[in-house]
Amino acid sequence: MKPKRLRADVLAGLTTSFALLPECIAFALVAHLNPLMGLYGAFIICTLTALFGGRPGMVSGAAGSMAVVIVALVVQHGVQYLLATVLLGGLIMLAFGLLRLGKLVRMVPYPVMLGFVNGLAIIIALAQLEHFKSGEAWLSGSPLYMMIGLVALTMVIVYLMPRLTRAVPPALVAILGVGLAVYLLGLPTRTLGDMANIAGGLPSFALPDIPWSLETLHIIVPYAILMALVGLLETLLTLNLTDEITESRGYPDRECVALGAANIVSGVFGGMGGCAMIGQTMINLSSGGRGRLSGAVAGIMILLFVLFLSPLIERIPLAALVGVMFVVSQQTFAWASLRVLNKVPLNDVLVIIAVTVITVFTDLAIAVLCGIIIAALNFAWQQARELYADIHQESDGSKLYRLHGTLFFASTTPFLNQFDPANDPAQVTLDCRHLSFVDYSAIAALKTLRERYAKAGKQLRVLHLSERCKKLLKRASEHHD
Repeated sequence: MKPKRLRADVLAGLTTSFALLPECIAFALVAHLNPLMGLYGAFIICTLTALFGGRPGMVSGAAGSMAVVIVALVVQHGVQYLLATVLLGGLIMLAFGLLRLGKLVRMVPYPVMLGFVNGLAIIIALAQLEHFKSGEAWLSGSPLYMMIGLVALTMVIVYLMPRLTRAVPPALVAILGVGLAVYLLGLPTRTLGDMANIAGGLPSFALPDIPWSLETLHIIVPYAILMALVGLLETLLTLNLTDEITESRGYPDRECVALGAANIVSGVFGGMGGCAMIGQTMINLSSGGRGRLSGAVAGIMILLFVLFLSPLIERIPLAALVGVMFVVSQQTFAWASLRVLNKVPLNDVLVIIAVTVITVFTDLAIAVLCGIIIAALNFAWQQARELYADIHQESDGSKLYRLHGTLFFASTTPFLNQFDPANDPAQVTLDCRHLSFVDYSAIAALKTLRERYAKAGKQLRVLHLSERCKKLLKRASEHHD
């Protein structure tokens, strides 16, 4: 590895580790957990997925989307049940990767992808607003002005730094610069230490302390499935995005296997579950992190913060981290999607907006699922409308229907409406050369047509059926006999 590449990855990893800290602590607090669980989870998942995953440059950790899913479980049943859920969720992810299902992400249309990115960018920004509160009340007066001033200063540094030098990541300079200024000038503002005390020891191995029974399984399975689903979706979509930004190809199945294994390890070492984190990945990529080393450095630094550097790290002003995350939110949002709103079809615009809104108000899994359903229904509707017939009166008095398009569940009615059994001549020919049969509904429609002509005492000849269609027809008639 070239020294320049090495240096870029190490610096990017260091920057990313600072950005991981407040997120993982905040998500642990959201889920009513000890912040150390978030940090242990981040260390284990970030390091293992960086070393063994299928997408260098992508950063995983204890993600917010996972935290939201498990709050109810922790409140009702406690931390040990959560660890068991993380274990089981990891096994599901592992199985998903081993069964090579990662390619299913190709089923996610581009407008859904844009909605996902925009939704997460808004969530990242909204999550930062929590830091403008003290307890339940919003900050006011000088603490508020101090916070806004420091956040603005951080953002200015991040935006202007690349014009001066690209040797060091701008986010790193901003965090350390603002941190140093606050410390030297003795400015009164909240620091990471106010969020949580992050000093701790090494994570220790322990199986979840729960009754290993069917009843326990009954409690944790729904959460584990939801957790695995959300984790896999966020990871695979972030992988797609990273592929686009770096113009290289990742390996989805390998990433799923690594993520599953990392979650299992996190579960037995007392860490939260996790998946790819879009904000931190964007920081890593914009800081120049492209290799496996950047993710591994970010993960290992988290552990070093916990073990040795907590007195220093706890002095970092929250305002600096909030400023960096605001920039990330702005850079993550697909602004181009707003420019194309009046150029792309209305249904795609609806998908982008729907997925964005659903991501913000519910969770990612539901949003992506809704997006795929809307896009699929729209596709089916468009395909159904494209079915048409060329009709010819032959010299021998018979009639020829030449059909074009796709015959499937949504287009069977338009298909049957093309024909007129009552008024057609005794001999009718249906030419299927340009008609593709897709499903059982198509076969049923063809049978219905035959029956209508038979009832009218007329003969329907069907030409140029594809081999696949003949097989389908044969199977259908066997099934009915």
